[in-house]
Amino acid sequence: MKMWLGKKIIFLQTLLCFSIVGTNSHGLKEYHFVLKEAHYRRLCSSKPILTVNGQFPGPTVRAYYGETIYVNVHNKGKYNITLHWHGVKQPRNPWSDGPEYITQCPIKPGGKFRQMLIFSIEEGTIWWHAHSDWARATVHGAIYIYPRKGESYPFPTPDEEVPIVLGEWWKSDVSDVYEEFLRNGGSPNESDAITINGQPGDLYPCSKSETFKLNVHYGKTYHLRMVNAAMNLVLFFAVSKHNLTVVGVDSAYSKPLTRDYICIAPGQTADVLLHANQEPNDYYMAARAYSSALGVAFNNGITTARIHYHENHAPNKSPSLPYLPLYNDTKAVFDYYVSIKGLNEADPYQVPTNITTHMLTTLSINTFPCPENQTCAGPNGTRLASSVNNISFENPTIDILEAYYYHIKGVYHKGLPKFPPLKFDFNAEYLPLELQIPKKGTKVAVIKFGSTVELVFQGTNLVTGIDHPMHLHGTSFFAVGYGFGNFDKHKDRKTYNLIDPPLMNTILVPKNGWASIRYRASNPGMWHEKIDLFKCYFLFYCFSR
Repeated sequence: MKMWLGKKIIFLQTLLCFSIVGTNSHGLKEYHFVLKEAHYRRLCSSKPILTVNGQFPGPTVRAYYGETIYVNVHNKGKYNITLHWHGVKQPRNPWSDGPEYITQCPIKPGGKFRQMLIFSIEEGTIWWHAHSDWARATVHGAIYIYPRKGESYPFPTPDEEVPIVLGEWWKSDVSDVYEEFLRNGGSPNESDAITINGQPGDLYPCSKSETFKLNVHYGKTYHLRMVNAAMNLVLFFAVSKHNLTVVGVDSAYSKPLTRDYICIAPGQTADVLLHANQEPNDYYMAARAYSSALGVAFNNGITTARIHYHENHAPNKSPSLPYLPLYNDTKAVFDYYVSIKGLNEADPYQVPTNITTHMLTTLSINTFPCPENQTCAGPNGTRLASSVNNISFENPTIDILEAYYYHIKGVYHKGLPKFPPLKFDFNAEYLPLELQIPKKGTKVAVIKFGSTVELVFQGTNLVTGIDHPMHLHGTSFFAVGYGFGNFDKHKDRKTYNLIDPPLMNTILVPKNGWASIRYRASNPGMWHEKIDLFKCYFLFYCFSR
């Protein structure tokens, strides 16, 4: 495929071994990712899982600010696959973004695909993951983007950097879990364990001997490069008797924020400093889920890892757990998020104040009637779905970017509403059942290149209210505001932080509330926007003249 789209464009720890990364004869940095199954044992039983290069979590990608690298992907697995570089802006290069049937068709078993990663404004920690069905449960890894060569961090250089990848583990085959809830239309079975760097930790059976351990020296500082790779869980994270200092989110630096816990939604990343300044001993780091939805099952276990001081020669066999907020503590979640402030001097451009494109999108859990002669596990025998402005996304048969480029008609349609087509009290306790059934379609929203965009995500109480992690491809955005209830443009805009909002690529929209973002539409291409769990997307289509 060609790499450039033309004038009218759809906007939609040191490396492990030379077999993973190398430099070719032209001086380009290349990684080699082989998708293949490998057997892993967790929770007293083993099973084959899909991995990259046999590793779980997968290999770390490293680059410098503004660098371009290549990843050669070879699919030796049994299923179609794509890989997405979550948070990499890919300026004018959507062909390598990775979402299945959006910017490319999947890589078939035995197939190969070479992806070009163009780093531009990113600096800090982001991640990569599979973008096909639920393969990302085991196919994921961190991306470290360092300052330009010769430049330094906007904080004292840490002594060491450590990946902390939070995830989930199912005893069953993940593809079976996915196929079952697609077949019956209900909620997916909750995971059997939450993990830190692929390990459930001391509190789970058959796990203690393999618990991840971070060995530290008293007085040193450790850069925790954190990723929430869980499928659906917003997570609290803390370290016993230690404070955590957040210095970046989603590969953008922030003003230092010191807390006794952090919150991290699926898809989000954070750069966190841990100062080893406590009495030498063993301490737990731990994570547990936040869930505010009524009647929705979730994994309420606690995953642990150990911090071991080298100076301690008699480790504590039973360290105490750190303070973690209660699973339904919404105030703790959003007190944390609104406390994150951007580091203005590090931002690529100022917060847009002259907005040319306004959008408000409702995010809803929906239902469809159960087809004849089937039994469905959704509410009252229905099938669960989700929607954006009452449109539930339908996958096309070929990727939308290719359809645009080659003028193939009928694959997608313009006209995704920029405002809710149905107006009602979005967060009323009781809503008419007919509102629960959305329309189906493959719709895109048209945005002119160079526009300054305000996009408000509005949660609804249809079926049940839940928190929604929302991720934009192809751009970062300023998270300017959060609130509860229905968004009021006259009242709520007065609460915006337009001075130092954080620059992010994934935002958590509160249950029965709203979140507002602003950004400049400066990256032509077909770019994907994803809502959680029930596979509802919408796309941005932008053109330049």
